[in-house]
Amino acid sequence: MPTFELEGKVKTKLPAQSGNSARGAWVSQSFVVEYQDGNYPADACFSVFGQDKVDELARFQVGDSVKVAFNVRSREFNGRWYTDLRVWKLSQPGAAQAPVQAPAYAAPVAPAPSLGDMPADLSDDMPF
Repeated sequence: MPTFELEGKVKTKLPAQSGNSARGAWVSQSFVVEYQDGNYPADACFSVFGQDKVDELARFQVGDSVKVAFNVRSREFNGRWYTDLRVWKLSQPGAAQAPVQAPAYAAPVAPAPSLGDMPADLSDDMPF
């Protein structure tokens, strides 16, 4: 499943919502991140689901910079479609991440052909 990331500032946090379903108690919270889209600011509304994610969101205040890793999900209800940007990880931008290791062996890469590689006489360039 594709994962997306976006960096911006927490613009607003909506109140947490909770309830009970057939699977038990649940809690979720939505928040808006303002990010740069080219030359203009844009907003995206994300949601966290589960008490652990709501607690993770509580670490960020309005105005804080945040890096959001999320999945996009859509669902149909009564003939209308709803799209959810579901967060699975929140972090501060520039936070240390595991370094990417180069492969132990890298195969040599042949240089791209140049005009000097072309035959001087192109009158008979057919291979047969």
